[in-house]
Amino acid sequence: MEILGIVGCILASLIVGVVIGRYLLRNLLKQQEVAAQSKAKKILKDAENNAEILKKNKLLEAKEKFLQLKSEHEQQVQSRNSEVAQRENSIKQKEQSLNQRMENLGKKEQDLDKQKDNFEKQTALAIKKQEEVDVLKSQHVQQLETIAGLSAEEAKNQLVENMKSEARSQALMQVKDIVDEAKLTASKEAKKVVIQTIQRTAAEAAIENSVSIFHIDNDEIKGRVIGREGRNIRALEAATGIEIIVDDTPEAIILSGFDPVRREIARLALHRLVTDGRIHPARIEEIVAKTKKQIEDEIIEIGERTVIDLGIHGLHPELIRMVGRMRYRSSYGQNLLQHSREVANFCATMAAELGLNAKLAKRAGLLHDIGKVPDDNPELPHAILGMQLAEKYKEHPEVCNAIGAHHDEIEMTSMISPIIQACDSISGARPGARREVVESYIKRLKELEELAMSYPGVEKTFAIQAGRELRVVVESERVSDQQAELLAADISNRIQTEMTYPGQIKVTVIRETRSVAFAK
Repeated sequence: MEILGIVGCILASLIVGVVIGRYLLRNLLKQQEVAAQSKAKKILKDAENNAEILKKNKLLEAKEKFLQLKSEHEQQVQSRNSEVAQRENSIKQKEQSLNQRMENLGKKEQDLDKQKDNFEKQTALAIKKQEEVDVLKSQHVQQLETIAGLSAEEAKNQLVENMKSEARSQALMQVKDIVDEAKLTASKEAKKVVIQTIQRTAAEAAIENSVSIFHIDNDEIKGRVIGREGRNIRALEAATGIEIIVDDTPEAIILSGFDPVRREIARLALHRLVTDGRIHPARIEEIVAKTKKQIEDEIIEIGERTVIDLGIHGLHPELIRMVGRMRYRSSYGQNLLQHSREVANFCATMAAELGLNAKLAKRAGLLHDIGKVPDDNPELPHAILGMQLAEKYKEHPEVCNAIGAHHDEIEMTSMISPIIQACDSISGARPGARREVVESYIKRLKELEELAMSYPGVEKTFAIQAGRELRVVVESERVSDQQAELLAADISNRIQTEMTYPGQIKVTVIRETRSVAFAK
């Protein structure tokens, strides 16, 4: 019973609480609704006030904009009206000017008509007077012909012939005087220019020979150079093509050969071998190969140094290499590079004295004997070959013509061509500058080597012992031992029939076979 009473109390409390809660909730919702309505009315009122203010502001802005646009439009209208007025004034002025010009043209036209009438009257009067003059002239001519017994045409021809004869006689006399004076002056001026050129150029007078001396510290080195049973000296001669002479000359080994490049290679190789101390055939071949490469580098360096010393620019690298190679060429015993430098300086001086292009003259002087450097095309004159090389490497046409014409193989078309020819003669004609015997000797040795090189299978040829021996190195793969013997006989027969030489020439054909294997 107590539990039921408690439950009943709880239920009664819940019911009372629910009723009170609903009442309180209804009052709260009602209060919130009233507050919301009040707030909404306030917001609506504020919005209406703001809208009214915004409307007034927009109206004010629109009025201001309208007034501004109206003012700008009025200004534009005034400006255009002013511009139109100015243009109207300008048009009126131009119209007045045109009217004035029209009036002036009308007056000028009237004046021209008057002048035309006067001119026609004067022309008619002049024609009438000319007719009268012609009649009088004809009458006078008839009277003169009657008196002289000649017609007018005959008299005119006779007068012309007399004047021609007199003019021809006077012209011949003047031409003779001019030619005589020119010859005398030209001879004096030419001698003066040549003397000044020679005086302003200092040149060495050295003759190239065919022997180089290699100095050594003591004579014990000679034995090492010779080697056991002469194997070292034979290897050195075979590799360089130079005759190595080891005799009683104290502290000196003689290198004999007509080719300066080979002699220099032999000298440098011998110097490196003696300095290194290892002298045997394998080392000799290695050093000679390296020295050949070194010589090529030195040739380029000599060419570059030469063109820099002479102030010549823009020369093709191949021409620079050929200029360096001139150091190891000779012309009638005269060193070719020294001769070319001398001619270049002569040409520059002479061209400057004559008022010509000294730079072009110096360039042509340096390159005038460039055709003597290549070993190919021996059938062409060196002047023509040099001209072809200059044209190939884009040299100036005047330089090319000067090179090709300095021995009169082609016609001289350049002003500097006679200068090159004259300076070449000056350089070669100096006492002691050249020696014909040396040139013929070197030419004979070159022909001897070229004859042997014409055979198939020949690798290298060396003319040694002043041309008394010809060594021919052949390729072992192409030439057998039996063919080597036949080749030696054939070469000796051709030498006998085709060449002129003193004494006898020994022909040695060398055939070497090497078998190489590596142990790994």
